[in-house]
Amino acid sequence: MSTTLKELEHQARSLSPEERARLADVLLESLRDAPVAEIEAAWDLEIESRVAAFDRGELATFSAEDVFAEARRLAR
Repeated sequence: MSTTLKELEHQARSLSPEERARLADVLLESLRDAPVAEIEAAWDLEIESRVAAFDRGELATFSAEDVFAEARRLAR
């Protein structure tokens, strides 16, 4: 491990838990390929859109019992 990396690790360990979590997020995000980040951003927008539609009462809902019964039927 290089001296610089050791120094960075030491500095990172002195951060608060919240700051370390944010640093971890930033570092992990820097390792992702751009297409993956773009796909995740698109899914984030889709999720927001679906939640908003649900909140407005525009989506049909199904009970868990009905969903599981249909899953069992399809699995046969």
